[in-house]
Amino acid sequence: MRQFFIRTIITLTMTGLSTLSQAFSCPDLDSVYNSPEPPQPEKISFKHLGSKILSSFYQPYHMVHDEVVAAGDTGTMVGKFDYDIFLHKDLEDEQIYAYIYGTGMSDWEYLGSYRTDSDGKVYVPAGDRDAGEYLVRMVVAGDLTSATGYLSVVEPGTEAILFDIDGTLTLTDFEAVGDYLGIRTALTHSYAIETVNAYKDKKYRLIYLTGRPYWLAKDTREWFDIQQIPSWHLHTNPYGDGPIPPDTQDYKTAYIQKLIDNGVNIIRAYGNAQTDIGAYAAAGIPKEETYIIGQFAGTEDTQAIDGDYSYHFATVVADTPMANCQP
Repeated sequence: MRQFFIRTIITLTMTGLSTLSQAFSCPDLDSVYNSPEPPQPEKISFKHLGSKILSSFYQPYHMVHDEVVAAGDTGTMVGKFDYDIFLHKDLEDEQIYAYIYGTGMSDWEYLGSYRTDSDGKVYVPAGDRDAGEYLVRMVVAGDLTSATGYLSVVEPGTEAILFDIDGTLTLTDFEAVGDYLGIRTALTHSYAIETVNAYKDKKYRLIYLTGRPYWLAKDTREWFDIQQIPSWHLHTNPYGDGPIPPDTQDYKTAYIQKLIDNGVNIIRAYGNAQTDIGAYAAAGIPKEETYIIGQFAGTEDTQAIDGDYSYHFATVVADTPMANCQP
């Protein structure tokens, strides 16, 4: 905690009072949470008979990857469309409608119609957007099933808190399996949810970086909703159909570096595994702001969270200052 305040004081001293007048914008949660009723496009026939059969017999497992881009850059939203909890059969060569709504907008904007490729994916340019939060909704024209992702357009220095999920917020690395099979809702460490929501209330950007495969994004978002915590920015493993990437540490390091390159300042990071420790260190997150829970708590000069988050919440999270952002 002491190091956190020292870093903050040094930053303010070095950049001067001008920094305060040019502070980055706080996350605009209200715009996304209070979005108008989403558009209801016209349903049209599937192009392929196989797609119609797929849609008729299997549950959709669509998802849209969340994206963070620097203000002034154009983001591309990737949608992935498939069906069935086990089969995950891709929806190929079919029409997808895309819409966006967010900061400074009064209604949904139509982004266009796109065709899925052989992997069931579409790539949708979101346009040049002002700094803020945006909801991107993609709708399958053939059955009107849909998926939603979030676009965050950030200014340099945007302060964020990074979380792993499995074994970090949940009790074990295997809680997601029960959720996926519909057996139960993943249990959390005591005060984990209060910790996340405290950072939200302090206006930090929340980022969840997980080794969960992309096809668990739908269930993960539903779990966030049940826990009543923001469900973005969520980054799941986009690489193939394996349960985890070939090298989880490299995958996480690369994504954290991408966030940093886009102007995100990761103030603090939470994890539970050696791969988390390695990835956070490789990306330059200080060990004094790397908090580890579970078996590897406190190893490699990280900060230990013992047992659950209750003591950490009272002694670290509660005393953390508000993010240096402006509404």
